Amino acid sequence: MSYYKIENLEQYFKHYNKSVREPRKFWSKIASENFTWYQESEKIVEFDMAEAKIKWFVDAKVNIVKNCLDRHLSKRGEKTAIIFEPNNPNDAAEHISYNDLYVRVAKMANVLREQGIQKGDRVCIYLPMIPEIAVSVLACARIGAIHSVVFAGFSASAVAARINDSECKMVITSDGGFRGEKTIDLKGIIDDALTNCKSVETVLVVKRTNTSVSMKPGRDQWLQPLLDTASDNNVAEIMDAEDPLFILYTSGSTGKPKGMVHTTAGYMVYTAYSFKNVFNYEENDVFWCTADIGWITGHSYILYGPLLNGATTVMFEGIPTYPDYSRFWEIIEKHKVTQFYTAPTAIRSLAKENLEYVQKYPLKSLKVIGSVGEPINEEAWHWYNDHVGGKRCPLVDTWWQTETGGILISALAFITPTKPTYASLPLPGIQVVLMDEKRNEIEDNQVAGSLCIKFPWPGIARTIWGDHHRYKETYFSAFPGKYFTGDGALRDEVGYYRITGRVDDIIIVSGHNLGTAPIEDAINEHPAVAESAVVGFPHDVKGNALYGYVILKESGEYRDRTNLTKEINQHISDHIGPIAKLDKIQFVSGLPKTRSGKIMRRILRKIAEGDFSNFGDTTTLLNPEIVDEIKEGKL
Repeated sequence: MSYYKIENLEQYFKHYNKSVREPRKFWSKIASENFTWYQESEKIVEFDMAEAKIKWFVDAKVNIVKNCLDRHLSKRGEKTAIIFEPNNPNDAAEHISYNDLYVRVAKMANVLREQGIQKGDRVCIYLPMIPEIAVSVLACARIGAIHSVVFAGFSASAVAARINDSECKMVITSDGGFRGEKTIDLKGIIDDALTNCKSVETVLVVKRTNTSVSMKPGRDQWLQPLLDTASDNNVAEIMDAEDPLFILYTSGSTGKPKGMVHTTAGYMVYTAYSFKNVFNYEENDVFWCTADIGWITGHSYILYGPLLNGATTVMFEGIPTYPDYSRFWEIIEKHKVTQFYTAPTAIRSLAKENLEYVQKYPLKSLKVIGSVGEPINEEAWHWYNDHVGGKRCPLVDTWWQTETGGILISALAFITPTKPTYASLPLPGIQVVLMDEKRNEIEDNQVAGSLCIKFPWPGIARTIWGDHHRYKETYFSAFPGKYFTGDGALRDEVGYYRITGRVDDIIIVSGHNLGTAPIEDAINEHPAVAESAVVGFPHDVKGNALYGYVILKESGEYRDRTNLTKEINQHISDHIGPIAKLDKIQFVSGLPKTRSGKIMRRILRKIAEGDFSNFGDTTTLLNPEIVDEIKEGKL
């Protein structure tokens, strides 16, 4: 029996139990039967949780790009690997076959080598969502260079901080990028960033917007002429299993980003396995994840996961609201997308608009819909399920992190029954436990605790670049012997997990542990509310009280904010109980969010506490201007 593909619920439990009882045998079989190796592993896993030292497929040798491309060419060479959907819907989509992608990656890999990039060198990729970002990532991995993709919307100072932290030798960027109606000057941002970066020797520039840019002699080169003369004959580098594959920066609670390091073999095996099973991918499906490759979701479920499975994956350059609010649904219809994976933030914003935007497209090709980035509230879940999935597509509400490499808790499409607001069951290999404040395991159900994992899985990040002590302290010190996710969760009577928010978003009010996610769900049920965020602030009597930031829908009948405040608190009281009512409700036009759609609660907490100092680098936010607006309106 193959462990790679789970066919039914009974098989899920068999596989899960096997993965817990005999994790080495379980992952060894998956790795051996489903990937191409130069040398297979005999020592499957070594770990010391106290020191945060983890190795998988210890002595194996492999190249992830050979597994993404080369091995598919004989069977799937003419199959579409990537569908590129440009920002402007009037521009033709590009279908890139596995053969085409192989040639483009081989040429790019040769260009990198000709420019002096060697195994272990770091390359910063600052590109929009165009085919060159996929080609650049895969070319780095093919020659053993470590890619560090930075979202092409971060400020010059944020880019410089990331380049300097990992001492990147090269930057790959473009003259500009299109985002809706805007043209963004990416080369100008890189020029500003590199005034403070001594390690960068070369900048390769892609032509996308055909805007005028300055080119620094001896450093900057247009990419296309180099590709035109490059050979398409390239030998992939033989990599050790634990050689770093990429660095990806994630926000730190102190404001200093953490460069999470993922290594080659474990990430490859886990990403491929989770993609196949969560989304129930079949041979002729068309998978679309709407994330940017600048985030882990894009790394794992636009590029590596799909390509390792020989899938067709959609890359979208634009935004869901351009040229109007039907863009997502138009693309699904156009490319006959079968699996659609997006963020609750996008769903909530589109759910505010007229239903006609989605109703004019049949969306009959869809088989599976998915949610990623944060817990999806019940109202958004039902809207997504009813109007996009047509009540026939399983909605996989996936929980995972940059640090985990791939999805850890999720329904498996067509196998696990779904339940609104519950991520459901852990994937095989993921040994989830809930811990109380005394570091004891919680056996009871419906009790919130800290979400931990007590055995390593192949896709876990190995360290923080240049700072293993911080990695150990952040993830392995709170609950010795376990990986601490930083999230809280509760478990229902059948073992389903509901993520209640970051543990620092579990607020103790008058002795009661209150997760912010269920409170926000209750607020969002009010017909006037579009979105909300709840944080705690110090209170003389309760210890902590609750402060809500609420965005209203565009509706003229809710002008009376005093009555609206009472109605919202009544909603909370009805759904959760009077203990969860908010002491303060501030109506705002937006919330500070990262580019991946996560609300920066750290900033909201500081404002609620009246502490306006040290918000960290707010220039990396999607909407940095909202911080000042919220400060000025503080109650």
